[in-house]
Amino acid sequence: MTKTATRKRASRLPREKREADILAAARAVFRLRGYENASISEIAERAGVVEGSIYRYFESKRALLVRVIEDWYSGMIEEDSHLLPSVSGIRNRLRYIIWHHLKALHDEPGLSSLVFLKFRPDPNYRKTTIYALNRRYTARATAVIRDAVAAGEFRSDVSPGLVRDLIYGCVEHHTWAFLRGEADFDIEAVADSITDVVYRGLAAPEQPAQPLDAALQRLDAAVSQLNKLSLAAPAEEGLQNIERGRRRR
Repeated sequence: MTKTATRKRASRLPREKREADILAAARAVFRLRGYENASISEIAERAGVVEGSIYRYFESKRALLVRVIEDWYSGMIEEDSHLLPSVSGIRNRLRYIIWHHLKALHDEPGLSSLVFLKFRPDPNYRKTTIYALNRRYTARATAVIRDAVAAGEFRSDVSPGLVRDLIYGCVEHHTWAFLRGEADFDIEAVADSITDVVYRGLAAPEQPAQPLDAALQRLDAAVSQLNKLSLAAPAEEGLQNIERGRRRR
């Protein structure tokens, strides 16, 4: 590495560190105060910088919140990329996805509420990076459903996109009281219940097992047919020999 490159790298590190400190402080303040009650001065104090310096990195409080939410989604997606491939079986993968979303909401109720109340109602939400990250985050459910249909484990008429909406809508509706601070929920128990409802509702019907008696009857019929064929062959050969003898006379 050249001396110039080394100097450039060294000059970037303090800025990256300051930005990371500001984001960590902002995340703590937003989750504690919400958006309206969060102040740049408190964020600056937590980050150990002067208030005015924050605007060198983020043009507004909303831009700072956007970055906090983007980093939150990116972290969850990265976690899934490491953990989900190690989970085997459609049912187990489905449960992991449901469990992980429940855990994300339980661990970050403040940030979750901000996504639901501050960003989703925005008319331009679908044009945002947060929307794109949410699509990537929920795409893992769509992929698992597609795999289940392709393997014949789920019915062929299942719509992966519709099931994805059902899963995340169910989780978010069930946890809304918790996000309002009214009640808690058991992550493991709720994950089991939702997984059971979804999996059993989508499972392909099992083919009815054939009765043993019927299978034995078909086997006996096949053996009888083979016996008839084996007996008929010598008899036919005998008739041919008699006919050849008559012709010699």
